[in-house]
Amino acid sequence: MKKITAVISVLLALALLFCACGKTQNTDPSESTDPAVPTDTAEPAEKASVNLGLLKGPTGMGAALLLDENEKGKARNNYNVTLVGAPDALQAAMISGELDIAALPSNVAAVLYAKTEGKVQILAVNTLGVLYVMSRDASIKSFADLAGKTVLSAGQGTTAEYVLNYLLEKNGVTDVNIEFAAEHAEVLTKAAAGDYDTVLLPEPFVTQMKNTDASFETALDLTAEWNALGGGALTMGCIAVRKAFADENPGAVADFLADYEESIGYVNASPAEAAQLIETYEIAKAAIAESALPRCNITFMAGETMKENVSAYLGVLAQANPQSVGGSLPDDGFYYIAQSPADAK
Repeated sequence: MKKITAVISVLLALALLFCACGKTQNTDPSESTDPAVPTDTAEPAEKASVNLGLLKGPTGMGAALLLDENEKGKARNNYNVTLVGAPDALQAAMISGELDIAALPSNVAAVLYAKTEGKVQILAVNTLGVLYVMSRDASIKSFADLAGKTVLSAGQGTTAEYVLNYLLEKNGVTDVNIEFAAEHAEVLTKAAAGDYDTVLLPEPFVTQMKNTDASFETALDLTAEWNALGGGALTMGCIAVRKAFADENPGAVADFLADYEESIGYVNASPAEAAQLIETYEIAKAAIAESALPRCNITFMAGETMKENVSAYLGVLAQANPQSVGGSLPDDGFYYIAQSPADAK
């Protein structure tokens, strides 16, 4: 009897020992059920690095909040920003691969798509038309009123000329004398000197013209006139992306679209506050930016809506000059379709 009792005692002791060992084998904090023990030990995902090219003027204005958030480390990506006054440098940098994403005229993006054999795509529309007919002549209220007049413009052989000619044609006006200056600043100078009563200018030169000579008023908004024809929006400015970058980094592209859309929404909703940021990042003077923003038609358009409107716009340019869109209209591969961050990821 004593032997049996001893054996049972030994077995009970071993059982208790094994139970104790079993309870101490879970040493992974992530598997603990104790609420006091942190269960998430994963490090935050590293932000993607994006080389971003922007233009001074309306397209750069739309990125004001993005630039500020980037400087504060709050943007979804880390942006290495290049800001220039003309698109030529951005074109070269996109071709060489120095830039991943850049603001460009929409037709220039199409030219790069053809030139690089599909290595540059259009990502989003960021600006509609910013062209306005300004005049001292208060009688000019429609395109028909331009008949027999002389209009000074810059941009001969560019979209400015093609858009103006298209609208004149659609309105049945054939006897307007269009003269050209080398650049917009020259148009402003000659108008202020009294050499011309009617000019075609984009923002922010429209605001500068008003500040220089108050006798000049906005006579025609070419964006409104274009839209009234019902053939789609006047999608003159865009954001382009290198296809290789987009293919390899769809998440970074989606994050950029989210950052950029938020920035454009902020700029349009809060022009006074946005104008201060615009001056901070040397895009334009705050006073000019705040006055110009309502006429800059800064927008965000992506996905199928972008494709529909841009293809119609490029079709008009192609009729005027096929080389303005790269020789022929781009195929569907030109359009990067990712309407939301979730779709891209």
